[in-house]
Amino acid sequence: MKSYPLATVISINNHEPVITHLPLIYEAGKLIGHLDKNNPHANLLKNDLPVTLIFSGPQCYISPNIYTTTQLPTWNYIKVHITGHAKEITNPETIKQSMVAMTEFLEAPMHKYVLDMNNDKMEQFIPYVVGFEIEILSWEGKFKLSQDKKPQDIENAKAELIRANQENIKAFLDRIV
Repeated sequence: MKSYPLATVISINNHEPVITHLPLIYEAGKLIGHLDKNNPHANLLKNDLPVTLIFSGPQCYISPNIYTTTQLPTWNYIKVHITGHAKEITNPETIKQSMVAMTEFLEAPMHKYVLDMNNDKMEQFIPYVVGFEIEILSWEGKFKLSQDKKPQDIENAKAELIRANQENIKAFLDRIV
């Protein structure tokens, strides 16, 4: 969650899923974030309503050709599933402080940019956002990292996960930029 803070936030409204992707920061048993008040999810992140979150880490296809032993193709991944209850943060100063805290977290360790609580743009922005916190009720790590393989095969799968993610990011960005 610290390395990949962009969460898939899932709520239910009239028996239909509402899904939003938001960066969230962890703080003492809860997750804190904000979103545009016009986002359909904004009203569902209030009043102690249930919410499910998925944090996704690195993932990739693992070909049998990387193993030293005979294997079948597989997929390696890291996920965290969280359930909780969301409630709105109504104090504008608390929302601003959460935005500052999020920026500090995301700018670590170099902190090349520091968001100022008294930034004029913050005053203009605050009326258009909904701040919220999610009390974590349960969380579960889900991962498949070839952990049932021989040590050399585990190392090969780890190297493949790193290689594939770096290569996929570069290839994707080369296509769109």
